[in-house]
Amino acid sequence: MKSPIVDTRAVEITDLVKTFGSFTAVDHISLNVNRGEIFGFLGPNGAGKSTTIRMLCGILTPTSGGGKVAGFDIFTQAEKIKQNIGYMSQKFSLYEDLTVEENLNFYSGIYTIPPPVIPERKEWALKMAALGERRSTITRNLAGGWKQRLALGCAILHEPSILFLDEPTSGVDPLSRRQFWDLIYEMAGKGVTVFVTTHYMDEAEYCDRLALINQGKIIALGTPAELKSGHMPEDVWELETAQLIEAMGLLREKVEGGLESLVRGVAVFGNTLHVVTPKGVDLTSSLPSLLAGKGITVRRLDKIEPSLEDVFVSLVEQKNRNLL
Repeated sequence: MKSPIVDTRAVEITDLVKTFGSFTAVDHISLNVNRGEIFGFLGPNGAGKSTTIRMLCGILTPTSGGGKVAGFDIFTQAEKIKQNIGYMSQKFSLYEDLTVEENLNFYSGIYTIPPPVIPERKEWALKMAALGERRSTITRNLAGGWKQRLALGCAILHEPSILFLDEPTSGVDPLSRRQFWDLIYEMAGKGVTVFVTTHYMDEAEYCDRLALINQGKIIALGTPAELKSGHMPEDVWELETAQLIEAMGLLREKVEGGLESLVRGVAVFGNTLHVVTPKGVDLTSSLPSLLAGKGITVRRLDKIEPSLEDVFVSLVEQKNRNLL
């Protein structure tokens, strides 16, 4: 006797399009997200991330294409989708005049949680978010990180199998961001599928897989390691110098002056510069002397593994060059 086929896909998108008049916000994207996976949608503001999330959550109707969330059709079963997912937007969707507990009560009603179960679910959410001692605090008086935790608690009161997080860490401090991702890991460990959008490149490293999106199109898809090893068409060098701004200005002049055979791009990363070159170019034999001619001393110059930001910027610039 054959074993039953188990559908491992939580989200399926095929050739999905969303237009607003003559503007195409989402441009023929296709992808699958597996159950229990942390899937990231990475791109700048305005790339189409939030529009995609809203279509998957049944908030916006697609223009064309197809898709399923938790087995339900995004065109015809939007209400079924809403009942089976959790959704947290970057605005947190909280009622500022209500207390922490009153917000949880409100969302318990929205998700039609059976009354006998509500006290248990509320206590679980308060414990998860470490808000037990703040249950009577007016929401507007909470710091950003605590509002974020409350919004997450409200979104998962009904124990959804799929959780959509739209820029959930936007505007909160780095410590709160790290603590929030600890909560995401905890939920994924219990089998919850997490679909998260972000423009923070470092957060993308936390995802099992991710899609890079720009101008409504997916430009790369894979694990963070796959994207850095297989989708970076150029090499990256890290340059340390006391004259950071001067070095960046000189190198950008070289790029704009047509010396792309040596340098393709340059950007600040902390207290260093990341210099992008064509594959195989050895900067150690040319860059120090080039900079020294302008009075710039190189402290360190090493070829490094590219960051996801390097990959993203390089792919966008490569596509732009191919369009010219």
